[in-house]
Amino acid sequence: MEAPLYPDVPPTSSTPLGGPPAFWVGPRHLAGDDGRLYDVVADTLAGLGWTSLTIVRGRHEPDEAPEDRQVLRSTVLHISPDTLCWAQWVLADEPFHLGEVPVAWQISARAEASSPLAQWSAYFTTDVPGEAVTDFLFALDASDQPAVPLTGPELVLDTVAAHGWLPDSDRPQAAATDPTFTSHLRLGEVPPLIQDADPQTLVVEADEAGPAGWQAWAEPMLGAPFLWAASFAASCPPQLVAAFMASLSSTAPVLRRVLPEATRDRLLRAPAI
Repeated sequence: MEAPLYPDVPPTSSTPLGGPPAFWVGPRHLAGDDGRLYDVVADTLAGLGWTSLTIVRGRHEPDEAPEDRQVLRSTVLHISPDTLCWAQWVLADEPFHLGEVPVAWQISARAEASSPLAQWSAYFTTDVPGEAVTDFLFALDASDQPAVPLTGPELVLDTVAAHGWLPDSDRPQAAATDPTFTSHLRLGEVPPLIQDADPQTLVVEADEAGPAGWQAWAEPMLGAPFLWAASFAASCPPQLVAAFMASLSSTAPVLRRVLPEATRDRLLRAPAI
């Protein structure tokens, strides 16, 4: 088990006016999303020039004062300038779950602007570190062919191996784990509801395995609830998955004010002064 960099400094000490203290923490894959996953990703998309479409929903009861009206603003889509890619914040509506953790962002891409269907989609639950999602988006935005694989799946495993992750002893060519055996990466059958334009996903029988896609997740303790999960459709280009995993497995610390309860005792931390 890892210990705090400064064990004598409690997490709530030196609290600045206006909020909890900030800490530099690691490892990144256990640091959570700081409660800011929407803001971090939405700000990145705005900086990349993606257009956001927002709907306003509300409910007005009879004899209700205007200031008491219930209004919900839900950002439905962020669309790339070439319209080939889009990102949807689904947590405000009716998200499905990965490993019993609600999906927060769904990111999709298509091969041609004339196609109404996504070629692939990727899904990120709450507590996925925002840095990893934004690095995935930077790689996606930089590609002029976001639906085309430019490399093989070995790039994904090579990327995490460079950061000290260990190959799975049973499936070294398709799975890896971090040195604490808390976070995992696997190439295999994707969960239900993962959208993919590969025709094989439409004809696979119930007792057959469909096309393999990448899955990643953090399980703080064996059998405990997942901290986060991410799922990539089988057609998601490996270079994009590698960009996500390179950021997720990075040894560089990240700034956090909110530490996940499930992993706070495993995090190295130093006050950000």
